[in-house]
Amino acid sequence: MKKILYKALAALCWSWCICISTMAQEQKDDLVVMPKDDESYQPLTLKINDSGSKFVRFIIWHQQWLQTNNRAEDDSKLQLNSFARRSRFLAYAQISPKFLILTHFGLNNLNTVNLSALGNDGDGPQLFLHGAWTEFKVSSSNALFVGTGLHYWKGLTRLSNASTLNFMTMDNPRPFVHWHSLGITDQFARHFGVYAKGQIGQFDYRFAINNPLNPANALGQGTNFGQRFPDASVEASNITYNGSVIDEEDGDPTGNTIVEGYFRYNLFDTESTKLPYQVGTYFGKKKILGIGAGFFSHANGAYDTLALSHENVFHAALDVFYDAPAPGGAINAYVSFINFDYGDNYVSRWAGTGTNLYGQVGYFIEALKIMPYVAFQSGNYDGLEDNITATNVGVNYYVNGHHAKITLEYHAIRNDFREPGTDTTNGDVTQWRLQTHIFL
Repeated sequence: MKKILYKALAALCWSWCICISTMAQEQKDDLVVMPKDDESYQPLTLKINDSGSKFVRFIIWHQQWLQTNNRAEDDSKLQLNSFARRSRFLAYAQISPKFLILTHFGLNNLNTVNLSALGNDGDGPQLFLHGAWTEFKVSSSNALFVGTGLHYWKGLTRLSNASTLNFMTMDNPRPFVHWHSLGITDQFARHFGVYAKGQIGQFDYRFAINNPLNPANALGQGTNFGQRFPDASVEASNITYNGSVIDEEDGDPTGNTIVEGYFRYNLFDTESTKLPYQVGTYFGKKKILGIGAGFFSHANGAYDTLALSHENVFHAALDVFYDAPAPGGAINAYVSFINFDYGDNYVSRWAGTGTNLYGQVGYFIEALKIMPYVAFQSGNYDGLEDNITATNVGVNYYVNGHHAKITLEYHAIRNDFREPGTDTTNGDVTQWRLQTHIFL
């Protein structure tokens, strides 16, 4: 009987201890103040030493689009098409101040048309290499770095080197006059070659010597896109952009070298040149006024099929970028003027012999976390009777700066028969586009 009484008493004491402990923990939890959600961004960086001077940085981003069909078509039924505009992964490592390595891969424009049943058929679902280069520091200061590989250190304009992570507008302006060589002489705006870059005080530069893409793999295979325009009043071009695969009369190969560069002077704050990607807007965290000049030269890159002789391709540009604090937020503005020369009356996929004027302006309203903007371009090309124009009007809503944002944009192109499905719309494209964007 005593044993039973002792066991019952012990069980009661044990239960009482657990109850007291639980009550104490609940009272302690009531005193804990739970922190608010932390939305600050911390880079995905693997530090190799205590100071962080040696590191591997990872960047991952997705840009998902919802886009209407071409509303310029008469009596067309509204359709909404969703696709992955970009899905990318980038990593670069700096384990010594004297050298850097970068790898960038991903995909673009994955949609319901180029999806495959099992993801293993066709180009659409496949990841491909966007960039792979190595870089060495040559000078003791930041005046000279030299790199080699599949790179994005481009010439001509600031937007030729634009970062896809932080556009001020929804995307680089289409037609892609700043990415004029995209799919023409390069793989998605990247060339194989050697580059030099550096920063001296308020001045910075980038200069590259590259090899062109095989014209057989290029958009249009070098043919004159002016043939797509129903305009018989302008003399057709005899130029084909395939000079690199046609030997000279003596049998020597030619046209295998592209030289390009971009040079800039910053009147106020300077910008980082560690990576080639140019920031779209700083939200007024910096005061930037950069005046730039650039060029793209492809000697003997084109071929005159009538005269049976090679032609030089040469483009030159001037631009100005302004991003600064303003009442209630920040202002952003950019303007560029480009002179293209592919040869007489030649029209390329994105530009053409002649001139292009582009401008954009946006205003960041910090209290609302939004940035409305407008952009316009006009291409006056010798091979076409009418200018090709494009207008973009939109607004960015910044959930967390450039790291998480939503963009709504009205997009319109006029008189461009190079765009798919514009034969029945007089070369016009009108669309509404919605983007969700996150990068880490």
